[in-house]
Amino acid sequence: MKTKLRILMLLPFIALLFFTSCQDEVIEVTEPQESEALVAESTLTSLMSSASIMDGSNDNIIDRASCLSVELPVTVVVKGLEVIIDSEEDFALIEAIFKEFDDDEDTLDIIFPITVILADHSEVVLENRLALEELAAECKGENEEDDDIECIDFQYPISFSVYNADFQVVNVISIESDRQLHRFIRRVRAREVFASLNFPVTLVYADETTVEVDNNIQLERTIEAAKDACDEDDDNDYGDDDFTKERLDNYLKICPWVVHEFMRSNQDNTPEYKEYALNFMKEGVVTMRARGGDVLTGTWNTRVTDRGALLKMKFETLADFTLEWIVHDIEYGKIKLFEVGGNRIIMKKNCDVVIDITKERIKNYLQECLWRITRLNINGVDNEKEYIGTPFKFYENDVVKLRVNGELVEGTYEIGLSPVGAILKINLEGRPDLRLAWVINFLEPGLIKLSNENNQMVLKRMCPDEDVDYITRVLVNGAWIVTSYIDQDMDETENYNGYVIGFNHNGKVFAEGEGNNYLGSWVSYRNEGLYLGLNFRTQNEPFSELRHRWIIKEITPNKVELKDINSNGIIERILVLTKAK
Repeated sequence: MKTKLRILMLLPFIALLFFTSCQDEVIEVTEPQESEALVAESTLTSLMSSASIMDGSNDNIIDRASCLSVELPVTVVVKGLEVIIDSEEDFALIEAIFKEFDDDEDTLDIIFPITVILADHSEVVLENRLALEELAAECKGENEEDDDIECIDFQYPISFSVYNADFQVVNVISIESDRQLHRFIRRVRAREVFASLNFPVTLVYADETTVEVDNNIQLERTIEAAKDACDEDDDNDYGDDDFTKERLDNYLKICPWVVHEFMRSNQDNTPEYKEYALNFMKEGVVTMRARGGDVLTGTWNTRVTDRGALLKMKFETLADFTLEWIVHDIEYGKIKLFEVGGNRIIMKKNCDVVIDITKERIKNYLQECLWRITRLNINGVDNEKEYIGTPFKFYENDVVKLRVNGELVEGTYEIGLSPVGAILKINLEGRPDLRLAWVINFLEPGLIKLSNENNQMVLKRMCPDEDVDYITRVLVNGAWIVTSYIDQDMDETENYNGYVIGFNHNGKVFAEGEGNNYLGSWVSYRNEGLYLGLNFRTQNEPFSELRHRWIIKEITPNKVELKDINSNGIIERILVLTKAK
């Protein structure tokens, strides 16, 4: 972080500073503003338009055209067998029927009328195959360069600020999908609307990793760099099964694979096998780690046939996985396996997952940095809010300390092995919800998932970094007052009048005023973004309302702006703290 900036999240609408003379300049910005009006004819608007084009290549096995897509459900006749296609997962069934016999012709007929979705997300009803072929003829050929960008996507929702002729914000438009984005950018390029994108914005690469950008220049560079970074798979060979055995073997061995979906004989076994991890090794050996920590050893091999690439797994004590599977789809970081009869596995690559969980390895993980409870469900009751702002620290001598209200509550912990897997026992006085024998179900750097009968707990690692250290230095340097608290469009700021809030280095937070003194805990940390956990130990309003893991929208030496976003990406609450004079 550049110390002269002292800012972690760029300020929205900072471009307004250059268009209104009555506003005070808060900070010297040497980088381009994060909120710049989009130019109708520019590289950025062109890239945003291309990134939001409807990708029609997924259903090429049906329509053989990458610039359009058939709306589901659709009925097709595959080699004389009528099949209703309800979802993209059913494309594998078509492929399986094609490959059932090697010496016949693959035929597929569509039952018309159908609705097709075009590249610009508009829809057209087609009455016959001729109309479909005429539309498909306008598409590029297999793997020819086209306009759509498939290697990177926007993570929705995103929003745009719309300006009037005086460059004043008159509306904020929320965008929830590629369709909405493509149509909005079309209006921008037609000069029907004058707008800027509100940052930060998260983008998702083809391998499902993400990147956050803070301004137009970063956004343009990120999309430009990613547009040719993956195989767009714009051919008519569904599942991209035209690779070699060597390529498949190397891809399987590169990292462990974690089960995300599992179906056997048309029965959904995902709850049973989700998060099982498989490690394909040399000499045809595969190890599998169950959620309980048990490690099974089996064999694997691959071959490429006229049916496509096949992966055969065999486990003596796990019949559900023992089968020769068709590798019907490979994406970046994901493999989909299929076999006729309602059998399907979807696995995702995870290079950090640990297959062989040992006591020593668990201890090493626990002793790295601090840990915070992100989920604690005891007999169906969520208790994690009790632990907001109260991190753990595990020490070498089996001592564990929980920081509460700035004080360290000391206890012990023990790691053991049992028939159901590795066990973590935490003994802290006054914390019966933690004093259980927790089975370690999932372990990777930075994340531990545990369970005990009907109870679940998730721990995430908290390590210091430059931004987190800066937040601490700002917060402990003086007292703060609430200058704005908006709860679902209701201004409740006056409830905090007369109160002063203070943060201590030891994790203690306090609020004094109106004859009251509230104590609690606080912690700042990084979790894809920057967060401030506040936990005032009171059931009394107004400070009980502030118990939350707040997203840090902006922080300067004199101002902290926090936001609460719901599961739909909508801002529900905004809390602004200002340095007391």
